[in-house]
Amino acid sequence: MPMSPATIQRAWIRHKVYKEEQARLDLIDNYSYLVKITAGRLVANTPGGMDRDDLISAGVIGLIKSVDQYDPSRDVKFETYAIALIRGAILEMMRDEDWVPRSIREKLKALERANQRLETELNRPPTRRELADALELSEQEVMDLQVRAGRTNVFSLDDVIGGSGGEGEDSLHLIEMIVDEDASPEDEVEGRDLKRILAAGVDKLPERERLVVSLYYFEGLTFK
Repeated sequence: MPMSPATIQRAWIRHKVYKEEQARLDLIDNYSYLVKITAGRLVANTPGGMDRDDLISAGVIGLIKSVDQYDPSRDVKFETYAIALIRGAILEMMRDEDWVPRSIREKLKALERANQRLETELNRPPTRRELADALELSEQEVMDLQVRAGRTNVFSLDDVIGGSGGEGEDSLHLIEMIVDEDASPEDEVEGRDLKRILAAGVDKLPERERLVVSLYYFEGLTFK
């Protein structure tokens, strides 16, 4: 359920004055709908292969920043401020030369697996024709993927981010689930498509953001 105006006001005081982490999480959860709205407006104007979940993943980071940086004493509505940061985070992700849509990442990984399998079976690097047959693609499509693979870093949802980049106390695997207990059947269908909403390859995620993401997984905070 959305928070009432009075509850929101109290949450800002608890977050900004008393530094209560739960109030911070409550605010993030309450305003999470802004991420879906902003991503929905942008997705219509993005390349066809761009995945809405990818946009939302980036937008979540913008929402977290907006909750942390917002000054309630200023004469600016939080929604206006948050949408600007959410949109900026999404556009920054879209400009990242290392980012590719999930559909392309999956094809690149399939190409890598096929290449390794065929090289083992044939005891030599496979030809483009052999790769095309294995993947049920045209040779042109395989060539396009090979060109993209040469200039793209493909991130996995199981990749470690943050800290020193290795396995350790300061590392984090990004694969999260969002639950909406009050969702209608239609919302539940959409929700299944958004289960990886927070999965994003964000380098050096700060400790506070790691806490929020982990709490989204373990506590099941809702994205309405």
